[in-house]
Amino acid sequence: MPDSSQTVDDQDAPEIDFEARTHVHEVVDASGTSFLAAMKILPEERREAMFAIYAFCREIDDIADEPAPAGEKIHRLQSWRREVERLYEGHPDYLTSRALLRPTQMYGFEKQDFLDLIDGMEMDALEDICAPSLSRLDTYCDRVASAVGRLSVRAFGAQEDKSREVAHWLGRALQLTNILRDLKEDAERGRLYLPEELLEARGIRTRVPAEVLAHPNLPQVCADLARRARDAYHRSGVAMRKCARKPMKPARLMMQVYRSMLKKLEKRGWQRLDQEVSLATWQKLWIALRYGII
Repeated sequence: MPDSSQTVDDQDAPEIDFEARTHVHEVVDASGTSFLAAMKILPEERREAMFAIYAFCREIDDIADEPAPAGEKIHRLQSWRREVERLYEGHPDYLTSRALLRPTQMYGFEKQDFLDLIDGMEMDALEDICAPSLSRLDTYCDRVASAVGRLSVRAFGAQEDKSREVAHWLGRALQLTNILRDLKEDAERGRLYLPEELLEARGIRTRVPAEVLAHPNLPQVCADLARRARDAYHRSGVAMRKCARKPMKPARLMMQVYRSMLKKLEKRGWQRLDQEVSLATWQKLWIALRYGII
């Protein structure tokens, strides 16, 4: 029986491009992403849609992070912007966008969400972000994370207006958790995503990433940002409960994995940033059973 939430019936969608599907599977398999368990619980077509979305995100993120001149990065991201236009004209060239063609027509992905993602990568490509304002950080989180959420909830099959609210808050929660997890790695690249207002409020005047991480007041800043992440998790959970339960299973699973990560980061504290934090296999399995199957 066709899924009533699809924009185009399976029979009317473009044929499956097996070469493109193989490519995005290889990208996902090589990534070791924490989202893999959440993607695997989806029905086949929706899982393939998420693999294609993830591959798109991975490939443009790699451009922003590579050690190349800013102009070269922007040029390559602009080529992806043109490729998004070709995708919506129905004749994409790149393997990943070819993999996106069928789900885009089936589930009605919005072009602006792909363009927002490229905008977010351009923020990283143009310069190393260092102590952005809260407003700029929020814009960054919306582009690089909540935009993914807006695409994802369509792939999941969520129909409610509240699903966009889930994407809005969960995207921000996940990105803030990533920022707190990757403080040391980002600093080594010359980046610092801790917001300027929180640094100022805790008396940290330097904006040199390594000096900020060595400052005795860093734990207070991190605690302040962690509170914002917890609030975003709470808001996404409230919105999630107002959506149909089945399509929200992957989002619920992602939320619980990252929420658990945030708790472990807070338990470790913010003075031993070289001490890696990750979830044990049994913890991931329990979360998958609790939130992905029940």
